Amino acid sequence: MKQQHIIPGQTILHLNPTLKSRRHGLGILNLATLATRQSRKFQFLTFSLLFFSSLFSPVVVGAVDITEQLHRPLHSSVVRESRDHADSLVRIGEQQYNSGYPEKTVDSCLEALEIYHGIRDLKAQGITYDLLAKAYVQLGRFKKSEDALRRRLAIARDTQDFQAQIFALNNISSLLLQQAEAAPAGQAVEEALTIARNVKNIEGEGLSLSNLGLVSARLGDYNKAIKLYETALSFRRQTGDVIGEANTLNNLGDAYLVAGNYPDTIGTYGAALRLAKTNRDRTNYLRAIDGLVTAHSSVGRYERAFDLLEQRLAIANELQNTREELKSFESYALLYEQLGNYSTARNFYERAIILARTLSDDKRELLLVDRLTRMLKR
Repeated sequence: MKQQHIIPGQTILHLNPTLKSRRHGLGILNLATLATRQSRKFQFLTFSLLFFSSLFSPVVVGAVDITEQLHRPLHSSVVRESRDHADSLVRIGEQQYNSGYPEKTVDSCLEALEIYHGIRDLKAQGITYDLLAKAYVQLGRFKKSEDALRRRLAIARDTQDFQAQIFALNNISSLLLQQAEAAPAGQAVEEALTIARNVKNIEGEGLSLSNLGLVSARLGDYNKAIKLYETALSFRRQTGDVIGEANTLNNLGDAYLVAGNYPDTIGTYGAALRLAKTNRDRTNYLRAIDGLVTAHSSVGRYERAFDLLEQRLAIANELQNTREELKSFESYALLYEQLGNYSTARNFYERAIILARTLSDDKRELLLVDRLTRMLKR
């Protein structure tokens, strides 16, 4: 079974690791879009959810039906019924996550884990910990996410699953990086790279090199980051890892953006966008749009930025993903505020606030209310 990356774009927690859908792109992190100050835009771009792109921006894994992933030999009707119930809970949890309800995902995963622990199904536990970590990243509960990933890593070591070790270490690195712990993040991804090279896992090597680029970018060495991303791309193309390739292209776009190289920024994000669109990779597609909106607005191409935001909102609606809808409204608000159109910006802020309340995301609601209040005082 192929593994996924949790945080994003950042896989960085691109925590894609779970079940039916491996198309998320590491994760823990796609947050950067339109902050009014350039420095804030750069910071968000470099470290979004990457959730989940890297924890989660995104390592690629072939789509496998969750029932197949969780299947085990059945020894009794009681075990069968318990496992079927747990499998159903994990499927529901992933649906909840994809719909923008990570808190409900956590509840489903914890209930499933209790069952899997009872029947001693290590493989299913590992898959469930991956999804749980991704949900915690979305909620900003990074310590909880790290704990879930370390449990996943322990299972991979107990079962000598080297590929799972590679991806768990990368996701842990992404989480540590998200918390500004660059040194331990680098150590984790270096360990992952060593394992990948020892077992000749080209996919893992490409992922690890991409995440080493994230570490270098976090340390401010963008030239080194760009070289690492370019090397990572060659490995990802060797394996046909199109989701991983799109994720690394987005990382490369982030680095060019911070360096102020707008032509290469737009070209690189554009390549990620086309690749993600062709493969219906919604995570990297949305992330590429976010990068392009920031790049185009930075050079005054507002019409193109609004066109891209329209696409973003349409995809969020198609996916029925409330959280991505919220991000789209927030991006609209920031862009209109940047243009001095405060009445329209207010409308989008208010719509984003309503969605934050719907999601019970108190932190995001407070942030949006604060931004709206400060804008109205101008």
